[in-house]
Amino acid sequence: MVVPSRLTTVAGTLAAATLSMAAQAPGSSYQQHASQVVANSAQHGPHDLNFTALFGAPPDKSHRDAWGPVSFPGLTTFAGAQPLRCFGADAETLYDVAVVGAPFDTATSYRPGARFGPNGIRQGSRRLGLGTLNVPEDILISDNLDVVDCGDVPMVFMDNKVALRQLELANAALLSRESLRSYPGESIAKDGKFHPRVLTLGGDHTITLPLLRGVASIYGPVSVIHFDSHLDTRRPNAIGRNGPWLPGEEVPVTHGSYFYYAHKEGLLAPDHGNIHVGIRSPIDSWEVYEDDYEFGWVISHAEDLEDMGWKGVVQRIRDVVGDNPVYITLDIDVIDPGMAPATGTPEIGGITTREIKKILKGLAGLKVVGADVVEVAPGYDTQDEKTQIVAANIGWEMLALMAKTPLTK
Repeated sequence: MVVPSRLTTVAGTLAAATLSMAAQAPGSSYQQHASQVVANSAQHGPHDLNFTALFGAPPDKSHRDAWGPVSFPGLTTFAGAQPLRCFGADAETLYDVAVVGAPFDTATSYRPGARFGPNGIRQGSRRLGLGTLNVPEDILISDNLDVVDCGDVPMVFMDNKVALRQLELANAALLSRESLRSYPGESIAKDGKFHPRVLTLGGDHTITLPLLRGVASIYGPVSVIHFDSHLDTRRPNAIGRNGPWLPGEEVPVTHGSYFYYAHKEGLLAPDHGNIHVGIRSPIDSWEVYEDDYEFGWVISHAEDLEDMGWKGVVQRIRDVVGDNPVYITLDIDVIDPGMAPATGTPEIGGITTREIKKILKGLAGLKVVGADVVEVAPGYDTQDEKTQIVAANIGWEMLALMAKTPLTK
């Protein structure tokens, strides 16, 4: 008995696979080309198999999956969203959600690097898809929303005021347009129209201030659900009290004080309609908590997940925000640094990835007018990019929330 060699077996398998592929395109030049290669192999034996001819392009260079005239093969966008030049040649194209990057990190207080967050999060989203089923949410985002990736907003790196102004103008331009879809019922927007929503990839947390300005211009004051380990409501004079600023000199906004300004500008829902979730950082004094309450916030500590479980946290969030329009902002440091280490100010004892997915799922039905994921600094990530993957999945869950609930009264 003749025992076939491993090469003979491999050659036979390759030949069978090639013939199978050729059979899918009967009469094509590829079928003829492949058949000839296999026939030559059968005649001369496996040692004479021409692998270059077998796996190379057919003589006429034809290809069954030709690239389309407007496609961008290999371009990494968030969850495979269509890339769009939202401020240029594609400005007239309609969509429902714009994903935009805010590469800014010059108002951080500890480790910089979040300017590289937008592309890091996109990198972490490569296995996600807008057309893949979110099983827990039971929804296909693409069935309900047309999502595009507008790339990054150009933000200068030597002047924070100018950089934040650039983001504010870009965000306002995106929000002021009308969305691709409209829905039965009356829009919650002040002008009665349906506008696109924006998912922003940060960037340090200071970017939320100009983003809230744009949202408030369309919907009025909104309830903010703030996932973070820090409050971010510091008075600027508290920051500059022992600093190098001269009397009367302005203390710039930072990623620890932007909510103070949001409150002063009337961007936040009144009557304590805003909530921090996951708080666990040290503070200078109890005055910080007193100020936070004065500025319209309710606090849910990270320890609440142990005491009341994720369902209790969800209920508390829903009780606070009620039926208000909601903006969700998530600092990646709300996640425990064992699962998401790549951030500027990590704090131990954080929320797990499973808990954040359950909490977000529990918010279904809220009218989410916009969202951001911030403070991802890829330079501190592990080689398996886990922080970027966590952030990307959270962004994907935020899109699912938007897809489930239209912005109607």
